Amino acid sequence: MAGPRNQAIRGSIVRGSSSPAPRPLPPGPAEPVDDPAAPRLVIDFALERRRALHQLFNGGAFNSDVCDADPYLLRAAKHHGEAAPGGCPVCRDPDLVHVTYVYGDELGPYSGRIRQTDELPRMATQFGSFTVYVVEVCQRCRWNFLTRTYVLGDGVPRRPPATPRDLLEGP
Repeated sequence: MAGPRNQAIRGSIVRGSSSPAPRPLPPGPAEPVDDPAAPRLVIDFALERRRALHQLFNGGAFNSDVCDADPYLLRAAKHHGEAAPGGCPVCRDPDLVHVTYVYGDELGPYSGRIRQTDELPRMATQFGSFTVYVVEVCQRCRWNFLTRTYVLGDGVPRRPPATPRDLLEGP
């Protein structure tokens, strides 16, 4: 006679694991934020960008080292990019664009998505904290560079939204 079968409620066991999925921790204390739409913890990569361009134009780097945009990033730039001030620093093409990504635990399944700049203030009031990454991309020469990161949100921790049924794995 076989031993008892491991019976679990659907969705309580992570695929490839025999242990139940960990329960999410409750939200922590609120962080005081004056303006949720005002960027905080800003990191500007202008000096790093200048160094990369200096190396490229002065023989310290190959064009393939800095002009290596992923095909998915190029496609995102084509369909979702917003015009950047100035042209491409490598090929001088005037169609340089910014692609803005948002990441954060509170975003749940929507973390890692592309957002337009005008959507960010509304998101800042809906979520406690998330990080914004701005990447400049040239589709002509494939130049891409992370130009800026910052945090937005109202500081009130929230649980992530439920994963929609169409994003769930398995039967």
